[in-house]
Amino acid sequence: MSGRIFQNVVLQLKENTDRTVGVIDAEGIVIACSELSMIGQRWAEYVPVVNSAAGGMIASDGKTFKALNGWGNQFDYAVFSFGDNEISKTVCSMATVALNAAKSYYEEKHDRGSFIKDIISDNIMLGDIYMRAKELRVTADVPRGVFVMRSLKKGESVPTDVVQALFPDRQNDFVLSVGEGDVVLIHQMSEGVGIKELNKIAATIEESLHAGSESTAVVGIGTVATHLRDLAKSYKEAQIAIEVGKVFDTEKYVINYENLGIGRLIYQLPTTLCEMFLLEVFKKNPIDALDKETLFTIHKFFENNLNVSETARKLFVHRNTLVYRLEKIKKLTGLDLREFDDAITFKVALMVKKYLTSRGIDS
Repeated sequence: MSGRIFQNVVLQLKENTDRTVGVIDAEGIVIACSELSMIGQRWAEYVPVVNSAAGGMIASDGKTFKALNGWGNQFDYAVFSFGDNEISKTVCSMATVALNAAKSYYEEKHDRGSFIKDIISDNIMLGDIYMRAKELRVTADVPRGVFVMRSLKKGESVPTDVVQALFPDRQNDFVLSVGEGDVVLIHQMSEGVGIKELNKIAATIEESLHAGSESTAVVGIGTVATHLRDLAKSYKEAQIAIEVGKVFDTEKYVINYENLGIGRLIYQLPTTLCEMFLLEVFKKNPIDALDKETLFTIHKFFENNLNVSETARKLFVHRNTLVYRLEKIKKLTGLDLREFDDAITFKVALMVKKYLTSRGIDS
């Protein structure tokens, strides 16, 4: 936060009191003062004193201190006035009120949350990211996970307070309301974090958003952003994860962009190209010629890695019965699912069909 904001207020206070008034930051550096010669002095010995007061007023070495409103256990800024008597305490209290108001006004326009929201929304120039990060004391090059939460119930929003309670460190984590009901979590991670850790965090969030036994939200996960400039990319990935998941992974409530596989490619294809693909694959009969029982058999066959014996066991049918069904599918479609290449083609075709259906296109 700019010391100029505090200095303007301090100079106004100077006209109404004979006490020296000012502000120190979290390192004990005087960043604003009614006595200009003191600006820049380092009073590191008062940092633990102010922190020990836990937001209350405290006197030390002939000075009175009170921390300004902030997040976390340690203060960001503290007001001081010279003297430790009642008049000094009154001056310090009045200065705190005025400086808190100035701080709140400044943060409304320049706070960290707005800064991060500008980054993920691509509303800030790349060069400005570095300058603003330094001004707001946001570390630029640490790994961060990006999670997007979206309610499964149309018109409802994800409760921000639930997510904020899970991640109370407002210095390093950001919980933001974005768009129509989405909540975004930017969570600072440790070095070398992988998919497993991201999925675990997302699962914790999703469980906390449960309403009784019913899941009420889906969580999309982007790739780890190793720098502030990567947040916008990761945010878009998390959104894509939710959109693709709605089509291909409807039973999942935690969807990682890195696990989308071929569904991500299909989702980005033009629908006209998808329709042409289905016409080419199913020349003999359209895919709709397959009844529900046959489609169920196909899905089970894929689930069991094209293993005839294992699929027959899971379907509680004789092996020969399954072979008969596969032969029937071959006659209808011209594709033998026991052949790897044909099975791949059929699997992709089923996903393409599902994608077109989600777009309201019958083919």
